[in-house]
Formats: sequence, C-alpha cells, structure tokens
Amino acid sequence: MSAHELPKNYDPASAETAIYTRWRESGFFSPDACIAAGITKPDAPVFSMIMPPPNVTGVLHMGHALMLTVEDIMVRYARMQGRRTLWLPGTDHAAIATQSVVEKEIMKKEGKSRHDLGREELLRRISAFVEHHHEVITSQIKVMGASCDWDREAFTLDAPRSTAVRTMFKRMYDDGLIYRGNRIVNWDPKGQTTISDDEIVYEERTAQLYTFRYAKDFPIPISTTRPETKVGDTAVAVNPDDERYRAYIGKEYDVMFCGVPLHITIVADPAADPAFGTGAVGVTPAHSMTDWDIAQRHNLPAPQVINEYARMTVGGPELNGKKVTEAREVVVAWLREQKLLEKEEATTQSVATAERTGGIVEPLPKLQWFVNVNKEIPGRGTTLKDIMRAPVADGRITIIPEHFGKTYFHWIDNLRDWCISRQIWYGHRVPVWYRNNEMTVGEEPTDAGWEQDSDTLDTWFSSALWTFSTLGWPDDTADLRTYHPTAVLETGYEILFFWVARMILMTGYALDTIPFSTVYLHGTVRDAQGRKMSKSLGNGIDPIEVAAKYGADAARMALVVGNTPGTDSRISEDKIRAYKYFANKLWNIVRFVLTNLGDGALTIPRSQPEPKTDADTAILAKLNETIGAVTANLEHSVLHEASQQVYQFAWHELADIYLEASKPQLQDPALAESTLQILLWVIANTLKLAHPFAPFVTEELWGRMTGSTDPKDLLMVAPWPTVVE
Repeated sequence: MSAHELPKNYDPASAETAIYTRWRESGFFSPDACIAAGITKPDAPVFSMIMPPPNVTGVLHMGHALMLTVEDIMVRYARMQGRRTLWLPGTDHAAIATQSVVEKEIMKKEGKSRHDLGREELLRRISAFVEHHHEVITSQIKVMGASCDWDREAFTLDAPRSTAVRTMFKRMYDDGLIYRGNRIVNWDPKGQTTISDDEIVYEERTAQLYTFRYAKDFPIPISTTRPETKVGDTAVAVNPDDERYRAYIGKEYDVMFCGVPLHITIVADPAADPAFGTGAVGVTPAHSMTDWDIAQRHNLPAPQVINEYARMTVGGPELNGKKVTEAREVVVAWLREQKLLEKEEATTQSVATAERTGGIVEPLPKLQWFVNVNKEIPGRGTTLKDIMRAPVADGRITIIPEHFGKTYFHWIDNLRDWCISRQIWYGHRVPVWYRNNEMTVGEEPTDAGWEQDSDTLDTWFSSALWTFSTLGWPDDTADLRTYHPTAVLETGYEILFFWVARMILMTGYALDTIPFSTVYLHGTVRDAQGRKMSKSLGNGIDPIEVAAKYGADAARMALVVGNTPGTDSRISEDKIRAYKYFANKLWNIVRFVLTNLGDGALTIPRSQPEPKTDADTAILAKLNETIGAVTANLEHSVLHEASQQVYQFAWHELADIYLEASKPQLQDPALAESTLQILLWVIANTLKLAHPFAPFVTEELWGRMTGSTDPKDLLMVAPWPTVVE
C-alpha cells in the first residue's frame, strides 16, 4: 500500500466531528484570530453577516439547514478571499412561541395554568427550557458545518440586548415615536394577547355570505360573512364613484337591529369595493382594521361589541354574553324572522387564526403601545416609513431576487402603526413604570412605590436591533465601527416585512445608516411532491439525521444546487443520497492520485504547471474557466449556478475526462511527473472551489494531501484560486 493511499471509502460520520473540532480549535472562525495569525491583513476589506437567530423552541428543520448552508457558503468564500470575515451567531427567545410551548407542557403534566404558577415561577421554568434547547440547537448548527464566531454569540433576551432594547424604547418614546393608545390590534382570545401579523395563519374555510338590510325602510342592502358584528355598525360605506348610491351619501338613519339601537351614516369611501356583494359595506370600526381606518377618516364612533374572550357585550339576553359563533346564528335567525335577509350563499373565506393556539383572531380596539410610522422624527424631516422606503428605492440596499422589491414597497405604502406590546410574561418587559399619576420610561426608578408595566414587547422589536445590538450598540464599540453595516442579510422571503423592513427602520433611526447592503431571500424547502413539510403529513426530513446518514456535505449540496433565490425548492432523501456520491467522487479522485504517487513526496505546485499534452492544456483551460465563472457567481450571490459549475467540473471534466486521459500518461516516463503535477494542481484548486459547498470532505482531503497539522494550513483559510491567464 502506498504511503499516501487513502482508505477505500470516505466515512463522513467519523470525519466530520473531528474536522469541526479542528476548525474551532484553530480560532479562525474569528476575524481577530485570522489577523493575529497573519492569514488576513488588518486593513483587508470587511465581510460581515449576522445569523438570523433560530427560535429556541425546537430543533433545526430543512429551512434552517438551507439558511445555514447559504450563509456558510458566502462566509467561507469571503474568508478564503482574504477578507476580514465575521459571521455572528445567535438564537431568538421567540416570546409567544416559547411561552406557549412551556405553558402547554405544564398544563399537560400538571394541569396548571401560568396564573396558578405566578409570573416568577413560569419565567424560571421557561429559562430552564430555553437553556436546554439552546444547547440542542447550537449543537445542530455546528453539525451543518457553520463556521460562525461562537465567541461573539448573542441571544435576543440576554443582558446586552436588554440594554439595547431599553435604550431604543426610551429614545423613540422621547421623540414621540412610541405612544400608548387605543387602536385596533390582532387579538388572540385563546392566548389572551395581541399577536403580530406573522403569527397569523390564514385558513381557507367555507362560510355563508349574507345579504340583508338593517331595517325594512333602510335603503341599501349590505353583504357580510359576520352578521354578529353588525350590532357594532356606525356607518355604511359606498364607493364615491358608485352611481347606485350617490344620492344617499351623507344621510343618517336610526334603526333597531336585533335589539340593539344603531345610528348609521352613509359615507363615501374608496375602500368600498363596488364589485363585492352589493357594493355597500357595513362599517364596524371596533372590529375590523379596514373599518377602523374608514371611521378615522370620517370621524365615526367605534363602539366595542365583542370582548377579549370573543363574546358579545351588547343586546338582550338572547345575544349578550354569547360566543360570536352562537351570536351569528341568533342574528341570522332574527333577520329571517324580520324578513330582512335577501340572499344567502356559500363562499370561501380566509380565516385568521393564531399560529400558536389555533384561536380565531378577533380585531379589537385595545390600549397598547405602538410605534408611529408616519410621525416626522424631530430634527430629521423624515418618518420611519420614509426610512424603510429610501435605501431600497435609491439602491443602497439590493433585494435578491429583484421582484420582491415591488412587494416590499406595496407593504410599506400600506403600513399601519406597529403594535409592540404583548400580554404575555416571557420577553423584554415594557420599560415603563407607574406610580399614582406619574410615569417614567427607560430605566427602573431607585425610589419606592413604582410598578412596571405588565406587558412585554413584540419579539420583532428586539430582533429589529439585531445587526447592531449584537455588535455592542448602544456603546460605540470597535466591532460596531468595523463590521456595521453588514454585507448581507440572508433569510426566508416570508419575513421580508416582519423582520427585514423593521431592521431597516431601526438602523436608519438609531444610526442613520443601513443594516446591510444586500438582502438575499431563500424560499421554502418542500418535499419531493412539492408539499410543505409538516408533522401531520409525516413528510419532514430531519437535517441532523440526514447528516448522520449521508454526511453534512451531501445535505448541503442537495439544498443549494439548482435552488434559485426566492423560490421554493424540493428535496428528498434520494437527492441527498445522490450528492453523497459527489463526496465519494472527490475522495476517489484524490485516492487515485495519491496511489500513483507511491512513496514519492507530495508537494502541491505553487504555480500552474506547464502542459505537455492536449489533455493537459484542455483541463487547465477548463479549470481557469471554472474558477472565473464560480468566482463571478459567488461575487453576485448566484450560489446555485456556482455549486453546479463546481459539481460539473469535478465530476465530468476532471474525473470523467482528464483522469482517464492521465492514466496512459502516468505510464509514460516522459509524461508521468508533469501529469502528476497537473493533477495535484487541478485537484488542489478543485478542493478550494468546492470547499464553501462541501467543507468537510474537502478539508479532510486537503489535510491528507498536505500532511500538515499546522492550523494555518487548513483549507478553510487557504487563498481562493485565481485565474491564470
């Protein structure tokens, strides 16, 4: 057996843990260590990225695996390019999700609610849960090969982030951008809290569309799927261009509707769609976001007729106290009895449900804390909405793929004030204290008698500070000066508005700059049939199990090859298994060359060897072409093309064509040495090109080829290949 010969097969299970340990022990995940070792120049260009923090509520899924793969490819490429490269990891406390999971577990095991335990005990239980799951999820991130700087790890609820949250809240409050007021919010009657738009799951359900009049002498029929809310109507809105109703605009009517007296004004408003139902809309200001806005425009009253438990609060005993679903039947029965129901038809309705509890969301007016997105910032001459729009409009921030820019602007244009308070116990508590008629904001008073606001802040409030709070803000740290703004934010397209836009808002407000120059959006990872992965379908693929079975490199390649940004992708175990063969192919290529070396010395050429045959010339030309193409695609974040080019070159040009051509050349004494040198040169550059995509097997093979144990000789910090003209 040759002194250099590899085992017949590559065993990722035994290699990957050892390799990751070598990377960690080298310290080179940190840009500081790379500079200290002379690997990176102190004045080299900077590439920085903040990891979107996974929730500490569970385990990694394939969406997380895709995120980690894409980001690690960008980071490893930048590091090999010699840039001061920082990838800062972290986890998210995910307030509502985490508290919901723990509360359900306590109720299941002990039959107790959070109110039975009390705030302090519940928070103690949640902290223990979070600590355990944090260890699980960070270990899984490492399994995927993420080369992030663990010494800088952050948590959205740790002490430095708490300081940042209190500082930001105080500044925005002092500038009049945070206020407490009564406005319509998404209310979860089951969870008893407000929830954000992204915590809503819309379900298609069959419903009845009822067309009726409030009274026999009321001139305009209206249509609705929620007749029980009509006891809270204060107006009927018609489109100003609708000729059918123009004569009624401005008229007022008093009616008795299902035992509830109503005063109805006919108003002209563009929100009324002439094509829906009768073209006239009953306006229920307290129980519809759209109707609330109509009421604000026309100075209409907004009586609340449904409470926090989704029960009616008006009418006689046949209505008052009833659940909304029961009240609906009561109102419809009354309409039939009064012969006011003109039409009833089946329709499909998109019902808003709370993601964590399954409760049907009720829009309710609540006294909550809000961020005013339309108020001019003192001394700035601009609003928070302007701050969100400007950098995307003027090109300082690029969104990939580009078409999501239109969606982004549409969302900004229709943005309402942001409700930031939640009626749960876990999370950043609202930094406001009350004593009699006094109120103080920011830091807890030192004198007695003050009581803190019981609400917590929306998770997105703390997450919106992520790119700069993780780098030390509000202090003026070296990290903040060096690594902010960051280069790229890579995340799923579904949180473009909920997180990305709010990071742009907060960074523009606090630092008068952008949080990142590029937003790279990935899609949802689906199963082989294109279905979303879920427990109920039993079609989920566990990336950790896959890594154990086929190797992390196989999972990474399967996730990124052919996966264009912003589009959903399909993955299956068969696809992952196919990319295990790619790792084996690289292994066999190196094994062939090392075997042919015999006991001779192995030295990777420092420069491109001279070709002696047409086959030599062809492979060197193809290598340089591939280096140029892969580099260009990585520079422009076209990762799916770059990965495919590396795969095709290694498998087809090198293994299928040149390796076969080299076999007779290696038998020719006049060509053997030059052929080996070309093979070593081409393979070394191939491993470099493949490293961002398949880091484990390439690092293992590189170590076998160099025979070095010096951390500075790791492939991870080797210089990126350049085109030889």
